[in-house]
Amino acid sequence: GLGSKCSKEVATAIRGGIISAKMNLIPVRRGYWGNRIGTPHTMPMKLHGKSASVRVRLIPAPRGSGIVGSMTTKKIMSFAGVTDIFSCSCGHTRTKGNFMKATFAALKASYGYLTPDLWKPTHFVKHPYQEFTDYLAQSKPAPSY
Repeated sequence: GLGSKCSKEVATAIRGGIISAKMNLIPVRRGYWGNRIGTPHTMPMKLHGKSASVRVRLIPAPRGSGIVGSMTTKKIMSFAGVTDIFSCSCGHTRTKGNFMKATFAALKASYGYLTPDLWKPTHFVKHPYQEFTDYLAQSKPAPSY
């Protein structure tokens, strides 16, 4: 999670930041680049995050390429469990707070896209006309009054 807090005392600010980070935990979806061999090591698709003027784009990378980006990106990606990724950023990236928030927003978007491997299995049900076709095909005797 990513959290921030300001306070009059340093210890209170740190404690509040830790609580805020624990409240903002997100799931990070990991995937493969190329074949599905071994454990997931990168992102399943290209991701984009934005905070203030900073834009971050995370691009899946082949196994063994490592985390290509700044130290801030490397630290956040290592916390997320991603070992191989390319990153592209633009804007005023020297503002670390916005840069971290943009990277966090990109990670948050990993579960925002529903890919076919996350689809629930579909159980098809017959239409009533098709299900009771034999019963409907039977000829009934005409009612006598």
